[in-house]
Amino acid sequence: MNTQRKHRSSSGFTLIEVLVSLLVISIGLLGVAKLVLAAVKANDSAYFRGQATNLAYAILDDMRANRTYALSAPGYQVGFGAYAAPGTLCVSGTVCTPAQQAAYDIYMWKQRLNAGNNAAAGQVVGALPAGDGQVTMTFPAGTGQVMATITIQWDDSIAAWAFGTQANVVPNPMTFTLETAL
Repeated sequence: MNTQRKHRSSSGFTLIEVLVSLLVISIGLLGVAKLVLAAVKANDSAYFRGQATNLAYAILDDMRANRTYALSAPGYQVGFGAYAAPGTLCVSGTVCTPAQQAAYDIYMWKQRLNAGNNAAAGQVVGALPAGDGQVTMTFPAGTGQVMATITIQWDDSIAAWAFGTQANVVPNPMTFTLETAL
């Protein structure tokens, strides 16, 4: 009698196969995590651009509400940098001159631009990291119009890091400019 041995085929996975599949899955998940991180940083950058747009239109609305003074010199013109607190707080119920109203509007706008810590109140104020703004007025000859240029800058280095455009996170100013007839 001829006896044949039957070979049993093994079923299941070996330890090597399991480790290789875990390695492939973990590399894929790391790629997905990097993609999500970049999307979140890009969303932050878009949010800051939206805030800059809103703040530019906010000072423009203030200028149009105080139009007569805005059209005069110096009006609402202000450069980059700090702006001193006005002597009069023009809030509801307070009577202010147009010049006092303009000084108050500019001061409040500058405060809303710069996201810094208010140590006394323990809270963050402002909408943009290292935000600053300027307003310039031009009077084109022969047009009878007054052109207002509102420029807002802020530090967008977080988005630059997320997109890999900078090796080290250094200040990367982003600029938004709104030019309109007043």
